[in-house]
Amino acid sequence: MLRIVNRVLLGFAGLVLVLLGGSVLAVGLGLKPPSWWIHDGRHDVLLSDAERTRWRDDGWWWPTVIAVLAVCVLLALWWLTAVLRRRRLAEVLVDTGDGEGALLRGRALEGVLADEAGQLDGVQRAQVLLTGRRSSPETRVQLLLEPHVDPGRALHSLTTEALAHARDSAGLAALPAEVRLRGVKHRAERVS
Repeated sequence: MLRIVNRVLLGFAGLVLVLLGGSVLAVGLGLKPPSWWIHDGRHDVLLSDAERTRWRDDGWWWPTVIAVLAVCVLLALWWLTAVLRRRRLAEVLVDTGDGEGALLRGRALEGVLADEAGQLDGVQRAQVLLTGRRSSPETRVQLLLEPHVDPGRALHSLTTEALAHARDSAGLAALPAEVRLRGVKHRAERVS
């Protein structure tokens, strides 16, 4: 959902900026603007002298404008870093035991771990996400449990089997996991 909202907001902001910038450029190149447009012609300015100097004598005006613009720039930079940041680990550094190392694709480890966790007794579906650094990965596991399963037993099976196998096969000292358990929701049926 957050990804959809992010894309819609970025698309809308981009469209507004392209339309405004394109219209100003078109008027600057000599195209006749409509009568309701914010400036009339090629030599017209966006802000007149009266509009620009309206609050010149008020000491609060320009510091407020600069502060608001600085906050907008900081929010835009924060948004950009949040969008560009990788949430998924691309590769895991595996200790081969001979002083060298090998790289294991993160998606491969996620897939194997999800398959093994999905085959545990009472688990209907498992999703795995690797995060952290490639030398010390962490996992986020979501298990969808059948109604008859004890969550404690499912968690114990996950940690002693699937997570232990993944940790041992990758040669990791530790593989911390955040596990979220959910139960399958069935529709109520009438019993006669």
